[in-house]
This record gives sequence, C-alpha cells and structure tokens, in this order.
Amino acid sequence: MSAAAASSASSPAAAPADTVHIRIRGLVKRFGKQTVLDGVDLDLYRGKINFVIGGSGTGKSVLIRHIIGLLKPEAGHIFVDGEDIVPMGDYELSRLRKKFGMVFQYSALFDSMTVMENVAFPLREHTRKPDREIKDICLKRLHELGIVNAEHKFPSEISGGMRKRVGLARALVLEPAILLYDEPTTGLDPIATKNVDEMIAETAARTGATSVVISHDMASTFRIGDVVSMLAEGKVIVHGTPDEIRRCTDPRFRNFVETSGAVTFDRDGSAP
Repeated sequence: MSAAAASSASSPAAAPADTVHIRIRGLVKRFGKQTVLDGVDLDLYRGKINFVIGGSGTGKSVLIRHIIGLLKPEAGHIFVDGEDIVPMGDYELSRLRKKFGMVFQYSALFDSMTVMENVAFPLREHTRKPDREIKDICLKRLHELGIVNAEHKFPSEISGGMRKRVGLARALVLEPAILLYDEPTTGLDPIATKNVDEMIAETAARTGATSVVISHDMASTFRIGDVVSMLAEGKVIVHGTPDEIRRCTDPRFRNFVETSGAVTFDRDGSAP
C-alpha cells in the first residue's frame, strides 16, 4: 500500500463518520522555525486500538498533546465526538479532558504516595465521592489489572511492569471513553512488553474505550494494533490495518519497520 492508497476505499479512512472518535484535519504546529506537524490528517477509530508510530522527533508526542488540548496548533482542527477542541477555552477543555485517560511513558506515579493514593488521586481531585466508595473503585480497578495486595506499597517497591498497570488503573478510575498511551513499552524487556500489550488489549476489550497508542515498537504494533498510522516529515504517510500496511511500498515505512526487526519485506515490497 502506498501513502496515497491510505485513503482508498479499502482503508479505515473510508469508514462511516460515526466510527471515527477523533478526526484531525490540516494540523500544523511550529516551534520557532521548525515545523513539526505539517498538515496532519488522521482518523482515530471508536473502540479500536489505534497506533501512531514513527521515529524519534517525528511529532508523535506533540500530536498527543494537541489531542488533549495541551498545545494549540497554528492551523487545523481536532474533532472529538464532533466537537472542535482547537478554539476551546480552559473551561471547555477541562470538561472535554474528562473523556480522556492518560498512561504516561514512565507511569508518572507520585513517589511519595502509595499505590492506592496514586490511583485514588483523580477521584479526589475531580469528584466528591466518599472515602469508602473511592477505595472500592480503586481496589476494583487494581484487581482487574492483576494488582493484588500492593495498594499500600510505594512505586519504588514494585516492578516497572506493575507501575505501568498502576498508571493504567489511575487512568481508568474516571471511566474515560478514550485512553492515551505515550510510549507504554519503552524501557521494558520483551516479556514485560508482551504483558503490557496484553494489558492494553484486555482493557480495550473489557471497557470498549478508544485506545490511542504512541509508539515506535513495531512488534507491539503488529501484535495488538487494529489501525496503524505513521508520522514522517510532519505528515501521516501510512494509514491502514496491520494487514494493509504490510503491503506498503513507501521506503520510509519499509526502512523503519525492517530496522525494527518486526517484519522483513520481499523484493516486491510485500511482507510475509
């Protein structure tokens, strides 16, 4: 599949509008003289695991910060459930952000708080639920993610993989419709990476939330991704299902994937 073929009828881009949870059009972002996003068009699908891949410095994290309204673009639109968030002020953005749960690259847990206190933090900040109810919600989320008898431990006392799960539990307590994962497998060994992949897939299946995964891990992308988009030179150059993108002939995509070791392409550009 070529970059141009990404918008063909066989691509997810041709899906009905009601299946698109986040629609991005013409997004431009500059930092000084450097253009990081140069007219990004991208659809992220409701209830699916959407991977956004690309090398370092291609604008993946900049894109995710735009999606939750932490950055304003020079041009373009970002529609979440049909609402354009670009012109929104702080009050409207605060309302909209309740739809999102964020799982950060290194979990971003508070070192001075226990696991329970970390998971409870969003509930204490954004709701007036009583302590007993908050505790019950947090324990339920922790147990769903296989975290048992760790609620009184501190982040330094648990493994990196478990910290990822605690970060996800914290993101889930407000029952978000959209989960954003920023490089969730960075720094993990292959077994821990597979466990995190399973966690993302199981959470998507159980909650029905839309997942947006920012990553450069092609093994994870092909293992659990429903839709894959690649950023390069400020634009989306590839967009499709894992099966579709295996047929991509764009040399930038082929080089990125082959270098990762996840897929080896045949001479005709296809992947086995």
